[in-house]
Amino acid sequence: MSSRTVSALLTRRLLATPRATRLPARSFACAASRTQTLTELYRPAIRIAGQRRAFSSTSRARLATEDDSFDPKSVEREVDEVDVLIVGGGPAGLSAAIKLKQIANAAGNEDFRVLLLEKSGELGDHIVSGNVIEPSALDELLPNWKSEDNLNRFADITPAKEDRMRFLTKTGSIPLPKPPQMNNHGNYIISLNQMVKWLGERAEEVGVEVYPGFAASEILYNHEGVVKGVATNDLGISREGKAKDSFERGMEFHARVTLLGEGCHGSLSKQVIKKYDLRRDSQHQTYGLGIKEVWEVQPEKFKSGQVTHTMGYPLSKDTYGGGWMYHFGDNLVSIGLVVGLDYPNPWLAPYGEFQKMKHHPIYKDVLEGGKCISYGARTLIEGGFQSIPKLAFPGGALLGDSAGLVNVPKIKGTHTAMRSGMLAAEATWDALQGNTDGGTVFLFDYEDKMRKSSVWSELKQVRNMRPSFHTALGLYGGVLYSGLEAYVFRGKTPWTLKHGLPDHAATKTADQYEKIEYPKPDGKISFDILTSVSRSGTNHEEDQPCHLQVKDWDAHAQEQYPKYKGVENRFCPAGVYEYVEDDSKELGVRFQINAQNCVHCKTCDIKVPAQDINWQTPQGGEGPKYVLT
Repeated sequence: MSSRTVSALLTRRLLATPRATRLPARSFACAASRTQTLTELYRPAIRIAGQRRAFSSTSRARLATEDDSFDPKSVEREVDEVDVLIVGGGPAGLSAAIKLKQIANAAGNEDFRVLLLEKSGELGDHIVSGNVIEPSALDELLPNWKSEDNLNRFADITPAKEDRMRFLTKTGSIPLPKPPQMNNHGNYIISLNQMVKWLGERAEEVGVEVYPGFAASEILYNHEGVVKGVATNDLGISREGKAKDSFERGMEFHARVTLLGEGCHGSLSKQVIKKYDLRRDSQHQTYGLGIKEVWEVQPEKFKSGQVTHTMGYPLSKDTYGGGWMYHFGDNLVSIGLVVGLDYPNPWLAPYGEFQKMKHHPIYKDVLEGGKCISYGARTLIEGGFQSIPKLAFPGGALLGDSAGLVNVPKIKGTHTAMRSGMLAAEATWDALQGNTDGGTVFLFDYEDKMRKSSVWSELKQVRNMRPSFHTALGLYGGVLYSGLEAYVFRGKTPWTLKHGLPDHAATKTADQYEKIEYPKPDGKISFDILTSVSRSGTNHEEDQPCHLQVKDWDAHAQEQYPKYKGVENRFCPAGVYEYVEDDSKELGVRFQINAQNCVHCKTCDIKVPAQDINWQTPQGGEGPKYVLT
């Protein structure tokens, strides 16, 4: 199947989708005309306590007639054959795609097909990051990326000028020495959301076929158990699993090599890691939840290029995390809080902690009188060097955050993700050139290249900092040990510290802690959770299978509520999970999932103590539509 056929299928899908739930989509197919945006985005309805709060009269999904006798799986999927398939349109996936086409074009093989699938409606829609980027990988991939002579340069950069590190008490702050890893000289404050969109355009220029709105939901294997590609999910399936009149069967994409760059805790990556036991020689992964807002502040409070990081308040000493505030663009401030998901207190709500943090004078003095214009939340990798799994598997490899390549002490992962994609591209090209018989491709060279790269040495040097916070001294012990690593040991110690319990197992029962009462939002600095979700542009068609898969809602409540008293409602930054009062239930409450609110952060899949929530991708093109995140 040609790229024109895929473009035609994309257009057909959009036209078959109810108008109220259609999302913009664009095809970056090489040799094919772009698919035009067909309709504007409609805001979703937000659910809470069983009630519907609509933001638009057009937001109600059309419930199509179902055909009870028709089996959707009886329809044969269309198949597209490509050379290399990349899942995920983030920095890692796009860097791999661009590098592959650069190599192929230089070799005179412009017909070499590289196809990238992205589940969001537009590239960047699901991207959330601080972000102060270290440009080393970008300088190598696209040397003129910021040159004044380049008409297509990425212009939305703010040079980092001033670094501040503060330890917060409830009302004050104590200056801390800046570790060498946090020196941002030569780095740039950006919106990764904007940069990913720009990278997509650069990918189009070199001939990459990029298809947003196609959600890869299934790994495909050949008869030998080798990955041969992916399938996208079906559209037009009702909540009950029946085909509606808008039904469209998913597609299969077959490739000689499949690269997974889904980001943190990707739904396909976790399946591949489990199937091939890729974590057999590494520790479990650990995670944090990052919650972010973008504000437009008063000009007199704006300090272009100022980078601030904070520790301490509002988090307790048994909870790892910290805040940030970056001044970028024109009077814009990126502000956020990262909370390590190995926190023990089930009454803690990361969203509530973030709202409290904004009222601290160091943040409030800047935000007061300003306007919040964007909200987002996403989990991030924190395991570091000792949690990196095997990177290659039969028929493909893991890239970027799917491989766990974030430098936590440095608070950076974009440059490591991009470099992993570039190294995977080089290894893929070489492997395919040497594989003339069409047999299984195994990227041994990718593993070798990574171990010899700056990514590996960089992560190894800081490997003991994050797990040092599991000492009996908690936050203070971690700060002291990390100081020794930063200034004295510099990663040369003969030992490698281990992480504590997996994040879900670190959660203690509710009776071991006092309930935390969070202050009511004032609507100026702090906001209720649904107001924030409305700023994320989140959109899901209502009548579709719940992508937050819990086998038995009642059994889940019976098992979890008596122990944790609704921890799901508190760890979710989007109001997806609730326990609603219900006298007909033995517990007096019923468990409810408001999947329309989901911002695709994956916290539930990681943190729920019973590990019985499986985050699966919803229909392609749905979820948040972030701006400037």
